[in-house]
Amino acid sequence: MDMTSFLVRLIVLSYLAASTVAPAAAQQIAQSAPAISTDVSVQAPGDAKAAPANQAVATASQPGTENGARTGKSITTGLDELSPLGMFLKADIIVKAVMIALALASVASWTILIAKSIEFSVLRRKLGGALRKLTAAKSLAEAQVALGQGRKQSGNVAAVLLQAAIAEARLSAGLASDEGIKERAASSFSEIVRAEARRVRVGMGLLATVGAISPFVGLFGTVWGIMNSFIGISKSQTTNLAVVAPGIAEALLATAIGLAAAIPAVIIYNHFSRVTKGYLEQVNRASGAAGRLLSRDLDRSHGSVHARAAE
Repeated sequence: MDMTSFLVRLIVLSYLAASTVAPAAAQQIAQSAPAISTDVSVQAPGDAKAAPANQAVATASQPGTENGARTGKSITTGLDELSPLGMFLKADIIVKAVMIALALASVASWTILIAKSIEFSVLRRKLGGALRKLTAAKSLAEAQVALGQGRKQSGNVAAVLLQAAIAEARLSAGLASDEGIKERAASSFSEIVRAEARRVRVGMGLLATVGAISPFVGLFGTVWGIMNSFIGISKSQTTNLAVVAPGIAEALLATAIGLAAAIPAVIIYNHFSRVTKGYLEQVNRASGAAGRLLSRDLDRSHGSVHARAAE
């Protein structure tokens, strides 16, 4: 009986233990299953959303490309506007007038450079040849024959000096005072030299004016343009550099043009000052040669008079 009751108790306890463990295991399996399904459900929507996300990125990249193209176009347009021609076209009417005036002044300076270079080249060549002939001649008549007359000697100051000496000798014929003749001839020579100096200096005053005032004229255009830029800044209520830069660049362009006109004008003026000085030294030498020829003729005439008196 004891053995039977012990077995019955053992069976009952085993049943009770099995019934207790089975629901716990089932509960664990039930809990693990939703977790797995939940993970699957999380991954599945993620994969499903991956393609739309990629599509969104691809779609977003297309407007970005368009925006890049537009940005490139705007940058190109901005560079075109900041070119010298673009800045000139967008400048104020006063600044435009200043730029045009300075450009014309620069053109005038370069025109004077070309014209005066040709003029001095011809004058110095003619005067150099005439000076050699005057130096080699023994009398006014011989020098006149050597230099010739007509269109060949037009514009040659040596021929003018020689004609003045001959005219003074003819007008003073019969006068006993040689010093008076020489003094009057020297006075005529001085007037001719001064007239020649005034003639060859034509255009030098314009060069001096352009070189002196062009920077200030350009500065006036710069001040006017910057003033307009500040007025535009106050109206637009912004201090963005992209808004300020074009107006300031247009203003500074006027100063640049002023310097571009002034610097060559000063250099050209200094160059022709030296050339003019050298040319006038040659003219003075020609004046001295004509005076020496006149003095020789006067001495010869007195020598012939004394010879006749001795006879």
